[in-house]
Amino acid sequence: MRMPVELPELVGLIYEAAAIPDRWPSVLATVSRTVDGAGGLLRTATSPQIFRWTSSPDLHDDFVEFIRDGWAAINPRPARIAAVNHAGFIRDSDHFTTEELNNDPVYGFLRSKGLGYAAGTVLCVPSGDAITFSFEKSHRKGPVTMEAIGFLDSLRPHLARAALLAARLGLEQARAMTDALREVGLPAAVLKARGKLYAANERFEALIPNTVNDQPSRLIFSDPAIDRLFLAGLDAINQSVIGTPRVCSFPIAAAEGGVPMIVHLLPVAGNAQDIFFAASKLIIITPVDRGAVPNAEVIAGLFDLTPAEARVARQIALGETVEQVARKAGLSNVTIRNQLKSVLNKTGLGRQSDLVALLSGSALPTSGG
Repeated sequence: MRMPVELPELVGLIYEAAAIPDRWPSVLATVSRTVDGAGGLLRTATSPQIFRWTSSPDLHDDFVEFIRDGWAAINPRPARIAAVNHAGFIRDSDHFTTEELNNDPVYGFLRSKGLGYAAGTVLCVPSGDAITFSFEKSHRKGPVTMEAIGFLDSLRPHLARAALLAARLGLEQARAMTDALREVGLPAAVLKARGKLYAANERFEALIPNTVNDQPSRLIFSDPAIDRLFLAGLDAINQSVIGTPRVCSFPIAAAEGGVPMIVHLLPVAGNAQDIFFAASKLIIITPVDRGAVPNAEVIAGLFDLTPAEARVARQIALGETVEQVARKAGLSNVTIRNQLKSVLNKTGLGRQSDLVALLSGSALPTSGG
């Protein structure tokens, strides 16, 4: 083995990366060079299908292709490593037969990239995520040596503590997000990828269990109709194209003695390298004050409407007809009806009267939308 840096310095870099996530690629590269590797990978998984990752620069493009072409979905390594349940690094050459290594299509892909041998370990943190550190080695150089395994095992306690620290910092970051919204009077919570509650402020917790329920699987709205809108919103955000974040909003009917509320579901746009920040979505619930129709700018922001759609929504909420709105705008009735239809779709409502009720702060029928 060759040491690019002294061991105490390397350990220090590991703990730095726990607090500054964009340092992980450099740390992975340094560890990989030390064990004569071809690159390092760090992966945090909520489930086999939902994971975040970062890698050393020399492995990045290959792993992007690995995910894009579906190899990650059938990769046998994570399950095999987890099944061994070994508190240390293990070599794939010790836990896959020669026949498996020669015939598994995933290893076929890896060998096409000059890879094909690796050593990895799995760590578990209180957030429930499984964290995998994996170091690849060139296939032509043969399996990872036991000397390299010994070195990686000496680093494993530091990697585990750094992972725990990073996960804790991620949770604190999520709490800070919800606390900031508490200061402006908004109930808010941070969700994991599948809608499981990650952190919430006191105002959001006050809505449990009458409005929402914190279930082991995910956050569930008490009203089945609202819960269906929530699930549709989760799916829409999960399926949105990278770089075009999707915001979903939908109304909640006024409970007795209360006011209607609008639920806003939006993706958390964080540092792509911050793989320990498990937050996936932010949910904010905005009460609608009775008797006051928000201005067009507020309506546009609440429901991700275009300026034209927001103006139509406000004029309809103020009691104007489609014909009156069209005449004032110098547009056809068909154009205004199309804009109104788009507003109803984006707000999750089914009828024009429900839109008026929502924006004027009066109660919505529980079956609406």
